[in-house]
Amino acid sequence: MSESVQVMPDLDPAQYTVVWIAPLPIEAEVALRMMDHRHEGRFPMSRGDDYVFRAGDINGHNIVVATLPDGQEYGTGSAAALASQAKKSFPNLWFGLLVGVAAGLPSVSRESPRDIRLGDILIARPEGEVAALVAYDLGKETTHNGFQLLRLGHALANPDPVVMSAIGSIRLDIKLSKSAQLFLQYYESMKDGDDEGTFLDPGQEHDVLYETADDGTEKLVSRLPRLASQRTRVWYGPIGSGDKLLKNAKKRDELRDKYNIIGLEMEAAGTMNRIPVGVIRGVCDYGDTHKNKRWQPYAAAMAAAYAKAVLNEVRPRSTLAAGDATQTAEVGGMRSVFNGPISGQNVFAGNSMTGKMNMNFS
Repeated sequence: MSESVQVMPDLDPAQYTVVWIAPLPIEAEVALRMMDHRHEGRFPMSRGDDYVFRAGDINGHNIVVATLPDGQEYGTGSAAALASQAKKSFPNLWFGLLVGVAAGLPSVSRESPRDIRLGDILIARPEGEVAALVAYDLGKETTHNGFQLLRLGHALANPDPVVMSAIGSIRLDIKLSKSAQLFLQYYESMKDGDDEGTFLDPGQEHDVLYETADDGTEKLVSRLPRLASQRTRVWYGPIGSGDKLLKNAKKRDELRDKYNIIGLEMEAAGTMNRIPVGVIRGVCDYGDTHKNKRWQPYAAAMAAAYAKAVLNEVRPRSTLAAGDATQTAEVGGMRSVFNGPISGQNVFAGNSMTGKMNMNFS
């Protein structure tokens, strides 16, 4: 008598509105661990489909977790192919998040020190004339100006405004409360469910930073440990994206100072034109010869915790209902939050990262 084979149910691609791109295996693992519920089953595949997507939900959002095949070389090209298939396979995507690890670029000797540390979180955001995403190795060599960035470094696409609005809301909450508890609670919950301790903080004593002089000599930077309550900081600014794995301190510093970037990663430039995503990265190294994978799990977990906070800031489209005591209004992709009353008046407090705010009430 033959044993019955359990067939996994098909998932409906039309029901999924958010794509969480996690290129590395450790990034995909932590993404799935962050789900409120993981969805059993697989999506239908057809000829030409190269990627297997996983699924789950957070705060009522049905989420596709997209990752690269095990062993595939990562970079902008691979990320572009992954994002292209996700866009083709899921017709109702609303927005995307690119979540994972990156090199952090501290600058502790400048007049206003930028003391980025391992385990901190980097959020891609425009700064002055510099775009949120700097594709630093995409462009052309010129006679007079050296290397000219593709479209002068301006991102070819931007995240849905609702993503940047949610990030702005989290930033404001952190500033007002002086606490990162808003997203750290999600890290603590995930960490407690990991019996192997994969995502534990390696410890500040193992966070070692070197400054490199013009002649290539290195000098250990002395930094006091942070207080436990201030262990994790979130940094907002341009992030560099390119195909080269950078382990060169001199090149790193040149890019940092030229474009005022806060970090370096390898997938965003290949993703943005396919699916505009919010870029959220945990710092796992400093982009120099001391680079290793010791901090990757913890850094990936911190980035994922922030991403979950973003998803918990945005109400799912299907649940937007008038008269709800926690009503949200989605206007042109922007989320606003009902906060009243104040002095007997109902007050609507909104935020927009684009400088535009149009509110219509019915």
